[in-house]
Amino acid sequence: MASLPIAADVEDSARQAPALIRYLDEGDFVTRRYVSRGVEINTGTYGDHRMMVRDGMPIRDHFRFDTHGFMLGKHHSGIADFFDKKEVDRLYLRECEEAIRALTGATCVSAGGWMIRTSADLTARAQEKVEHYRHEGGIQPPAGEAHVDYNEISGRRAAERAYAAAFPDGPGYKRYVCVSFWRTFTPGPQDWPLAVCDGRTVSDEEATSNTLFVVDAFPGGDALTAPVAGEEQMIAASIFRHRDRHRWWYFSNMMADDVLLFKFQDSDHDVTWRCPHTAFHDSSLPDTKTRSSIEVRAVAFFE
Repeated sequence: MASLPIAADVEDSARQAPALIRYLDEGDFVTRRYVSRGVEINTGTYGDHRMMVRDGMPIRDHFRFDTHGFMLGKHHSGIADFFDKKEVDRLYLRECEEAIRALTGATCVSAGGWMIRTSADLTARAQEKVEHYRHEGGIQPPAGEAHVDYNEISGRRAAERAYAAAFPDGPGYKRYVCVSFWRTFTPGPQDWPLAVCDGRTVSDEEATSNTLFVVDAFPGGDALTAPVAGEEQMIAASIFRHRDRHRWWYFSNMMADDVLLFKFQDSDHDVTWRCPHTAFHDSSLPDTKTRSSIEVRAVAFFE
């Protein structure tokens, strides 16, 4: 995709919050992400970089899904308590499909798993014995590093699986967009809000894959990075090394009806096709509160 001009006037005048954004260090690493109940770890070596995160809330209508890779919309959910797993399972995915279709103009949408993330202390939960852990429908800490949840092969396969399962009699699709539908449901301002990076400021040059391993218990020592047959075909995210040109945004004091929609991968590379993201500690606002949020992965199809 050709580099697009950035609307400097309105964006550069936005309030800025200082942040530490964690990036993969320069160098050659075995990059993997291991997740279990209430805890996640990455291999490789990471470092925190001082960045400024612009507050997009006062100009919320400025952001365009195919220009920035993200947008902020409005959606009222019928869920009274997002910690009620049965109620979320029963209602929320269908709500999200309709909302994503309306926001994007997609022909159809298939929503997959959901995850709650909270900045509250998860130490006790993480120490519980877990068997056959599944990385969905549970509670995890906020994301810790700049990443996109799929690399290209993982996104393409996710779209193929989702369409075949949800629309077996469909005519096929010309374009797919793997997305996250994200909202916080605790009062603001949030202590660890989500930051999203303008996809136009990111290139393949600083990106690499990070293979996902969902485990009951973390391996130790050399086993963390020992060779695994077929790893290059496994589900993997994209992670990023630091570049000064990365332009980060967040939306301060989000309310429960505010929904952040951002791209994991768009098959159309003539538009902005991915959006790195991470949580950061917001020290710019007083009286911040514990952030609890729910995210849904989905694929929007254009037939």
